[in-house]
Amino acid sequence: MEYVSTRGGMRAVDFEGALFSGYAADGGLLMPQRIPWLDRDTLRRWSSLSYPELVKELCALFIPAELVPRNALSDLIDRAFSRFRHKDVVHLARLKDGLNVLELWHGVTYAFKDLSLSCTGQFLQYFLEKKQKHVSILVGTSGDTGSAAIESVRGQKNMDVFVLLPKGFCTQIQELQMTTVIEDNVHVFAAHGNSDEIDEPIKELFADVDFAGKYNLMSLNSINWSRIMVQVAHYFYAYFQCTPSLDTTPLPVVEIVVPTGGGGNITAGCIAQKMGLPIRLVTVVNSNDIIHRTVQHGDFSLAKSVKATLASAMDIQEPYNVERILWLLSGSNSRLIKMLMEQFNISKKLKLPEDLHRKLSETLGSCSASDEDIVGAMQRCWEENQYLLCPHSAVAAHYHYSQPPRARLHPKFSCFSFLSSIPRCCLAPASAAKFQDALLRAGLVPQIPPEITALTVMKTRSTPLERGQDWAQVLRGRIEAVAQQW
Repeated sequence: MEYVSTRGGMRAVDFEGALFSGYAADGGLLMPQRIPWLDRDTLRRWSSLSYPELVKELCALFIPAELVPRNALSDLIDRAFSRFRHKDVVHLARLKDGLNVLELWHGVTYAFKDLSLSCTGQFLQYFLEKKQKHVSILVGTSGDTGSAAIESVRGQKNMDVFVLLPKGFCTQIQELQMTTVIEDNVHVFAAHGNSDEIDEPIKELFADVDFAGKYNLMSLNSINWSRIMVQVAHYFYAYFQCTPSLDTTPLPVVEIVVPTGGGGNITAGCIAQKMGLPIRLVTVVNSNDIIHRTVQHGDFSLAKSVKATLASAMDIQEPYNVERILWLLSGSNSRLIKMLMEQFNISKKLKLPEDLHRKLSETLGSCSASDEDIVGAMQRCWEENQYLLCPHSAVAAHYHYSQPPRARLHPKFSCFSFLSSIPRCCLAPASAAKFQDALLRAGLVPQIPPEITALTVMKTRSTPLERGQDWAQVLRGRIEAVAQQW
């Protein structure tokens, strides 16, 4: 299994090369050269597996045993999930009105990023120990990625992590989960900008090939293939939990609703589809609706500004993983993807070719939700189930409540739905405990775990990045200074 750039401008690399990469050298994103196809017998065999066992089976398809022997891979994944609070790691809550909520947030930071990043941290440590190598990890976060990345590598001597958070755009709890980690290898920067703006200095440093090579730069954002790979397991687990039977021909379909920000999770869903999993995918967004507009109209263009919403981790205008989805749907046409993305990078506007838009709209349904929709879904879910949703999970629940199985398009909701009577599963990316302000706005009472309450009295540490500063230069200086201590 080798990995290539979506833009076709670099030689293929193995899993280790993909793991230690950020953006590809040509500006693209790394993807496997081929997507394995799973037959009915394999799906039946996998249907009884636990979530960790599914992760092991899927990772073994993309990580050759010559690089990581199966026994070692199994041990790494067991170690990754050892700190999760739920015995099953991932849990499906079956609620009223056919609402199935897949809780992906039972890790240390109460967010789904813990699942993929805990594994990725173990993979990194495995290769670094073998090669006595040190890396500098650059992470931009809209809320949850930063803390999950920090927890996956904190205290490790051969990894330094540099995290940029958008000051004022995260919840207080999300910010404290990053700034309260006082470790020699953790460096947090509080930038006075939004999620898209903090990506710019990171892209600039990765584009400086000499600097990136000298300091072994890599990323733990969802540009890293390892994160996408682990997330594919969400879809297999959701399918096996929700499908009524695997004894029919053709196999039954399950609809999976995916709250979407940077697009890594929905990309994993598209890969699961390509592997033969019979699922229908719906990508759901907040008022920052570029993905919804792309699915509906082929309009991959920026709005005038990022809108601050209750679902703050999804306040993203440039969902970079869309490039991976378009590459998949184009039949791995790197030349086309390179042309389209270069056009977008220059003008921040892109009209998809008609054939590519048709394939996208056949692959994905989409829906956008306002803050009022989010509050309404949180309230209804509590009233019917006494179950608290985080605002991101509520975006998925809004789709469920507004699109019953046989409903047609309702103009009030600006949603596209596949017409079906199939089971549906909504992915829940975070615990409601992290979003107290949203709960209070919905008139609900937060239920705060003691680990989160304790954050408010802990010492914090971060470096401010003010508007007008050269953020890339500040990062360069810190990385160079830290490297002198290696």
